[in-house]
Amino acid sequence: MYSPKWSKVKKQLKSFTCDSLKDRIDFHIINYRKAHDQLGRAVITVDKKEILSMCTITAERAMYRKEWDIREKKIIEYDINNYEQNLEIGEQAHEMIKTEGILAQYDFFDSVEEYLSSPIEKSLKSSDIIIKFLSLIDRRVGKRTLQKLNKSIETEPESIRYILKLRCYAEGIGK
Repeated sequence: MYSPKWSKVKKQLKSFTCDSLKDRIDFHIINYRKAHDQLGRAVITVDKKEILSMCTITAERAMYRKEWDIREKKIIEYDINNYEQNLEIGEQAHEMIKTEGILAQYDFFDSVEEYLSSPIEKSLKSSDIIIKFLSLIDRRVGKRTLQKLNKSIETEPESIRYILKLRCYAEGIGK
């Protein structure tokens, strides 16, 4: 999990946001104090409308179901003492739900940490939806790069296509 205070991280994210979208995009962390782990949701909004919502409870529930699906398909009985097997199945389930776009608050923190420590070129090529989202609103990404990305947009998830179109429109780049 990301160690600096959220206010500092949010300030860093806002400083990397391009001028044309700076007032329209915001980042929120909502913690549920009565939850057993006190984690909640991470939300990215555009014009005060949720675009990406990363809820820990929803992700954990989906991951639990996915783990049992994997066990069922491979005919693996649950054994509490088989730590390595349980960890491997858990990691498989986590990767599967991430590719489906079901993300947790801790996925957001991990992605932000990687995004802030990576060069923008690497972030733009990332398969992580959060890193890709953050890199598309990054002020270091110029109009020519946006135009190139605009041509290969069809294979991307809906939220990535939306933010790229929004950024292009804000920068005055037509499709």
